[in-house]
Amino acid sequence: MTTQDLGPTLAAGREHVVATVDEIEDGGVKVVPIGRYGVGVYNVKGRFYAIANYCPHEGGPLCVGRTRGQTVVDEEKPGGAAESRPGEFIYCPWHQWGFELATGTTAVKPEWSIRTYPVRVEGENVIVSA
Repeated sequence: MTTQDLGPTLAAGREHVVATVDEIEDGGVKVVPIGRYGVGVYNVKGRFYAIANYCPHEGGPLCVGRTRGQTVVDEEKPGGAAESRPGEFIYCPWHQWGFELATGTTAVKPEWSIRTYPVRVEGENVIVSA
């Protein structure tokens, strides 16, 4: 997915009303044409997050990836692993690098975090500063 697929690029460095609260369902994403690669806006249990649609590993379209939780050790579960914090991480579709939506950090290579943007809800509008 490129920003050309999303329509005209919105000016960077401004606030943008990108959706209404009801437009992005819980667990959903809307990719908007801000900047060079676009910005993915996520709803995680009523909290909204915005990230660059670009994986720093090899430039993959990050927002095409799946959201899910983080794998943690749980000796009580089959295989010794369980998922915590469901829906709070995005995984790149190319190589499955995982990034926390709230902070942009990754455990794979912490110095390669992704860009996040401030999001606020005003009335029914979801507003991204990007």
